[in-house]
Amino acid sequence: MKDRSHLNPVRLLLVEDSPADARLTRESLKDCKVMVDLHHVRDGVEAMQYLRREGKFADAQRPDLVILDLNMPRKDGRETLEEIKSDPDLRRIPVVILTISDSEEDILKTYNLHANAYITKPIDLEQFSRVVHEIDNFWFTIVKLPNGSGI
Repeated sequence: MKDRSHLNPVRLLLVEDSPADARLTRESLKDCKVMVDLHHVRDGVEAMQYLRREGKFADAQRPDLVILDLNMPRKDGRETLEEIKSDPDLRRIPVVILTISDSEEDILKTYNLHANAYITKPIDLEQFSRVVHEIDNFWFTIVKLPNGSGI
């Protein structure tokens, strides 16, 4: 495993409409081995504005990873995933689905839309924190990502 503690922080975009889940994710990432620069948006509309550096996100840096909830207002995670993966400038950014849904239909649809991973949110707080640590460990310690997500 790579030790990235001396490198620049990894950039993570969390697309999550639940303030409690966003806060828990932020707190869980504080204990991780890798420094994480976490940015949080509340829905798919804001996510696309962030990724395209529009409006209040004009100075946003491209994330190394997107963690995306499915069930959100305005533009849900499925629509957001489809938009990300159909955009030549964004499609190489890995997208991890982190949602309460364990529906086989949701799993199949998101993988058909080129999600990089699908994880069902645990209800238990300790397990939720463990899942966030495992996401961090896998994507930022084990996996080799292109610099700037190849963009």
